[in-house]
Amino acid sequence: MVEPLRIAMWSGPRNISTAMMRAWENRADCAVSDEPLYAHYLAHTGLDHPARDAVIAAGETDWRKAVDGLLGPSPAQKPIWYQKHMTHHLLPHIEHGWIARLRNVLLIRDPYEVVASYVKSRAAVAADDIGLPQQAVLYDELCAVGEAPPIIDAGDFLRAPEAHLRALCGWLGIEFSARMLHWPQGPRASDGVWAPHWYARVRKSTGFAAPVAREIALSGEAAAVAEACRPHYARLRALRMRV
Repeated sequence: MVEPLRIAMWSGPRNISTAMMRAWENRADCAVSDEPLYAHYLAHTGLDHPARDAVIAAGETDWRKAVDGLLGPSPAQKPIWYQKHMTHHLLPHIEHGWIARLRNVLLIRDPYEVVASYVKSRAAVAADDIGLPQQAVLYDELCAVGEAPPIIDAGDFLRAPEAHLRALCGWLGIEFSARMLHWPQGPRASDGVWAPHWYARVRKSTGFAAPVAREIALSGEAAAVAEACRPHYARLRALRMRV
């Protein structure tokens, strides 16, 4: 059996991670998985997220079993398997050795943008909720065991999605497909059961939207979290893919 190309895109929440998943799923040769460690994350932390009980019921709460699945045959035996991951789902007790067996990419976004979007759906936020500290750790770990993962900044990407996707496909050793730039509206069977709470804009989308400049005013805890994550973002952004 030929091993699939397993692409792990490590993002924080309120990034363009779901739109990116749409792009990859629109390829005829690619299957996708939506946040396969989310059920374990909620079951272990006890956090009260939207659709918490449904997420736990639908997913795999044993991280080892979830990882075994991610390293197994791809859905529908597709040659490319895009796995959408949230770095904050990598709780401290989860071993990381398996991650180097994937082709890893980091998807980052300005923490002020992330926090401003995040608090629209959840009132409380902490630095570990938005994944940037974990992305910095993961980057160092992957560099230490071999290949430095490409880093894609969401703001840069939205200004030139085709150029970034072409560069990423080149790094992965696969052909770029123009199908990645546009997709049909609506839900997907592959969407997590949490999609009704988080994916409203993506479900209406047919492609990547151009970035919109806006004023962001954060205060209190939200501002403190964004500021605490700024050094991680600045460091990773300096290492980002440039096209």
